[in-house]
Amino acid sequence: MKKIILTGGGTAGHVTPNIALLPSLKEAGYDIHYIGSYNGIEKKLIEDIGIPYYGISSGKLRRYFDVKNFSDPFRVVKGFSEANHLIKEIKPDVVFSKGGFVTVPVVLAAKKNKVPAIIHESDMTPGLANKICIPSASKVCCNFKETFDLLPEGKAVLTGTPIRKELFEGDRKRAAEFCHLDSDKPTLLIIGGSSGSVVINNIIRESLDDILPNFQVIHLCGKDHLDESLSNKKGYVQFEYISKELRDLFALCDIVISRAGANAICELLALKKPNILIPLSKAASRGDQILNAKSFKKSGYSYVIEEEELSKTSLLNAIRDVSTHKEQYIKAMEESEMSDSIGTIMKLVESLT
Repeated sequence: MKKIILTGGGTAGHVTPNIALLPSLKEAGYDIHYIGSYNGIEKKLIEDIGIPYYGISSGKLRRYFDVKNFSDPFRVVKGFSEANHLIKEIKPDVVFSKGGFVTVPVVLAAKKNKVPAIIHESDMTPGLANKICIPSASKVCCNFKETFDLLPEGKAVLTGTPIRKELFEGDRKRAAEFCHLDSDKPTLLIIGGSSGSVVINNIIRESLDDILPNFQVIHLCGKDHLDESLSNKKGYVQFEYISKELRDLFALCDIVISRAGANAICELLALKKPNILIPLSKAASRGDQILNAKSFKKSGYSYVIEEEELSKTSLLNAIRDVSTHKEQYIKAMEESEMSDSIGTIMKLVESLT
């Protein structure tokens, strides 16, 4: 039986694509193991689905001053020693890394033991952890063609992000019942990220009286961001967070308003959902969401509003435009080369084992 080690952690976005690969890996007969940090979010997510999990020491590599910069390199060295021991013990045929700082020791240890490693870069420009891993990787999976210019020749493969199968199994009527909405009326879904976005929340709520005559609104506003004064507003429902029902909400909605995190926008592309992207501003991030959004706009997949330009007027104009040209956005997404991310990645895995 062929063996594979999956690695990735720190955020859910570094774990859920690995989880999306599991059914295909199992079907292909792989013995699957997972290396993550001792107590990161990935530990519970992976243990809950019964995959053997191994924790290693992990240190964050920062571009800014922090006292932990003096201790974390020792954690990385310890993590490398632990990963090296695990790879010698498990003897995998291949390693697949979704990113996060815990993956650095794993990918470097794979190279030391002559085990091929595939890494996945979600954003247009590689993050620091993947920059360290790229020289040790056999292949680099990408979401954007623009990333190819930043990678060694012959390593980049356009794959998109693996999407959980259940997202394609949503039910429109089930969502309407869950939200107490009309299954036949056009619906907007707003996703402001796992912790929500105050600026997006405020503009959405300010614009409701103009939106609701034409659309129902499902608003995922983030923890502690519910507005109780709107709890009885007809056609508007709000949730702090949604888990298993998300697939049904996607099935019900006609247009999605979202941040521009790589995993989120790849889900919208895979589901062929016309969308309006409001990327995190450069002041609040390294600017990767802005680049992601610009690429999707250039490809015809998305309408983009920069956060600094977000207003009631710009939002309503965007909704009007996407609603009017909905079929054009869907057609562009249907013609994307990233229509089968899992299949493309599985071919890569099998070619190296």
